[in-house]
Amino acid sequence: MYLTMNRFKVKAGEEATFEAIWKNRDSHLPQVPGFVSFHLMKGAEAEGVRLYASHTLWESEEAFRDWTRSEAFRAAHGGAGGHKGVILAHPQLETFESVQHIGA
Repeated sequence: MYLTMNRFKVKAGEEATFEAIWKNRDSHLPQVPGFVSFHLMKGAEAEGVRLYASHTLWESEEAFRDWTRSEAFRAAHGGAGGHKGVILAHPQLETFESVQHIGA
């Protein structure tokens, strides 16, 4: 498994706007080969900033890389730069390779 995570700093008071952007966009992910799951996580607020993280689980790093070069990726991220004032900084991408898995 391969996890990709983007961390977002959202202006406090703009949480509903940020969440609506995510909930109303067509991510195209369910049709992408190698896609496993997606979660948008809401974190703590401090000093006028609310933290969010998007977690996307992939079957492999190759599946993730293939998606980043696809038309589905371009379609899902088409309006990403138009949210100034809501998102305070460019999201920070972090990636992780699974070294152990324990199931339920």
